[in-house]
Order: sequence, then C-alpha cells, then structure tokens
Amino acid sequence: MSTVHQSAVPPKKAPLLTPLLLLFMLAMILANIGGNMYGGLMPLYLERLGANVTEIGLFFTLSQIIPLSLQILGGWVSDTLGRLRAIAFGSVAGLCGYVALILAPSWEWVLVTMAFGSVSGALVGASFDAFIAEHSDDHNRARVFGISQALFQIVSVAGPVLGGVLAEKFGFRVMLLVAAAFYGVATLMRVAMARQASQTEEEGASKKLSVRGLLDNLGTMFGLLFAGGVVTWILITDGVRDISFALSFNFMPIYQEDIAHLTLGQIGLLNSVFGLFTMLTVIPGGWLADKKGERVGIVSGFVLIFVALQMFINANSIWLSGAAWAMEHEMKWLGQAISNVWLFGLAWAIAGTGVGLMMPAYQSLISKAVPKKVRGTAFGLFNTSLGLVSLPAPMIGAFLWDKIGPWFPFAITAWVSLIAVIPAWLKFKIEKKVDNGEEINADTTK
Repeated sequence: MSTVHQSAVPPKKAPLLTPLLLLFMLAMILANIGGNMYGGLMPLYLERLGANVTEIGLFFTLSQIIPLSLQILGGWVSDTLGRLRAIAFGSVAGLCGYVALILAPSWEWVLVTMAFGSVSGALVGASFDAFIAEHSDDHNRARVFGISQALFQIVSVAGPVLGGVLAEKFGFRVMLLVAAAFYGVATLMRVAMARQASQTEEEGASKKLSVRGLLDNLGTMFGLLFAGGVVTWILITDGVRDISFALSFNFMPIYQEDIAHLTLGQIGLLNSVFGLFTMLTVIPGGWLADKKGERVGIVSGFVLIFVALQMFINANSIWLSGAAWAMEHEMKWLGQAISNVWLFGLAWAIAGTGVGLMMPAYQSLISKAVPKKVRGTAFGLFNTSLGLVSLPAPMIGAFLWDKIGPWFPFAITAWVSLIAVIPAWLKFKIEKKVDNGEEINADTTK
C-alpha cells in the first residue's frame, strides 16, 4: 500500500533557475548596478570634462573600436576555457577600468580607460547569454531568459536612480567610487565561482586556446551567417536597427538636460522607469516567445519602440500645448501641475515594455539557431558585426543634431524600428523537426 501511495505522488517540478544560476545572476546584478549608475550619465560626465556634442559623438564612435576587435575573441575564449572562467578574467579587467575612469583628468583620458572596459565586456558579454542557454532546455529557454532578465533589470531600476542622486549631490567622482565598490564585490564572487567551477567535469575539461580552435569556430559561424537563414536575417535586421539606435541613443541625456531642461536626478529617474518596465515585461515576453514563437515578441517590441520615440520627440510640444490650454480655460492649477517629466516617463515606460518583449525572444532565437559549441563565439560575433556597421553612427548623429535639429536622429531611429517589423515577421521563424526520434531545431527561412 505504501509503495503504491508513494508512486502516485507526482515528482516535483525542477525550478527554472538552478541555485548556480541564481548565484550567477546575483553577481551579475551587483556588477551591473555600478555600470548603470554611470552609463546613462556618461555623455554628461564627458560634457563636464570639457567635451562638446561633436566630441561626444566622436568619443562614442572611437570607444567602439577596441570592444569590436575583442568581441569575437571573448566569445571564443568563453567557448574554450568555460563561461565562468572567462567572466572572472573579464571582471578583473573591469575593476581596473573603474580605477582608471575615476582618475581620468579629461574626456580624452576617459576614452583611454575604455580599453579596460572593452576586455571586460568582451569576456562577460558573450558568456552571459551562453551560460543561461546551457542551463535551460529548448521548450523553456525563452522563459529562463525572461526570468534572468527580469532579475537583471533590477540594475536598470536601482542603478540610474542611485547614480543620478549621487552625481547631483556629491559629484561624478563620488558616484563612480560607489559604482566601483559594487563591481568589486561582484568580482570577488565571480573569481570564487570560477575556482569552484574548475573542480567540475564540464569546466575542468576546458580546451586549450589555439588558433586552429578559433578558426574552426569562426568557420562554423560564417557558414551560418551566409546560409541565408535565420542567422543571416538576424544579422541584417539587427545591423540596420543598431545603426539607427547609435545615431540617437548616446545623445538622449543631453537632449533631456539641454532641450527638455530636466535635472540629473530626473534623468536618472526616467532611466529607472525604463528599467522597471523592462523588468516587468521580460517574463511575459519569455512566455510569449515560448508559446507563440520568438518573432511575435520581437515584432511587438519594434512597434512599441516606434511609439515611444514618437512620444519622446513630441513630449515638449505636447506639454506646452497642454499647459497653454489649461491656462486658457482658467485652470491655472492644472497648468502648473502638468510637467514634461510625466510625458517622458510614459515614453520610457512604453520603450521599456518593448525592449522587455524583445530581449528574451532575441536571446532564445540566437541560442536555438547556432550549435552549443559556438554559442559564445556567436554572441561575440553578433556584437562585433553589428557594432562595425554602426561604428560611424554617433558621429553622423552629432552632425544631424547640429545641421537639422536635435529631434532628427531620434526620428530616424523610430521609423527604422517600424520598418524592421517586416523582415522580422517574415524571416524570424524556427520550427522543430524530428530526426531519429530526437527533436532538433530547424531553420525554416532558407
């Protein structure tokens, strides 16, 4: 009787996030709170170090060169040595970058410090998505990405607010010291995790770095890139989108401070609104991608980003029109209560929702479209190829800002996002086929 009773009890469902993955995410959160504290304010930091709009555009163009040269190598190191080892090495380099950033006397020296951050980004960035993909299954991968990104988006909520308040009250250098402290704790955790992982069979059996191994990985990836399937279309669509985003997004804090007359604290708060709504929607976005296909989330995200940027461009005029109407109708209290901060906040909420729907869908799509052995190289190669085509975009954006108007780069980004809906819907589709009783992913867009 007792045997029958025990066999009738259904087995417990395994949690989507394993304890190792949760610890991994905690270290990621601590590290990236620091980055989000200053990342959105970097153009204003450069401005205070003497850079003008054109020089800021030049900075963001030049600062991409070293990261792009290292992204593929970072992915290959991750595939060869193991995800956690690569992240530990990258974290040590990132900590050195913080020291250099705090001590930089001018914006030109800040550009030099980007080299340290480039090594960190190349090793950690490629390993992050690959590590999560390897701790999930095909049927729930987008949901695991969604939950991971929801946890990760804590940094987008807490970081900008904390950074904005500290920069406003105590100055940029104090804010950077606090950011470095968060990153230092994360580095210690990552080094400890890498040492522990070296005892396991998977990480302990890592291969040696060799030119032949790099060429083999690149050969596999370039074969997928030029096959005309999903990987090819991700590259094309994301390349165009990346160019349009690079035209405008580096200038958003300057637009908000100089054109919309927002304070540093308000700009930090708006960045946190974006992070909050991204965090709230990545889990539903992962569920949507698993149930309805990745392209549904990607297309929905593009549309919402278009709407958000249109609102961003017109926020000031809507605010002024609303305030004038209230004063005209003897509703002075309403005119005084209306603030453009609320309109920018709504725009960021919509944009955050769009990004939240897109992120787990994109990550799931890429991880399914490439073999496991080259996932790190794949994410590194995508970052490199997309960055290369968008390399001159910040300088072009600065030129358009000066010659046509501050609104124009944002308008281009908005319309490119809407046009990208067409290839995303038609080409981003992977179906499962059965080969000798085993399910495999099949690219259906060739």
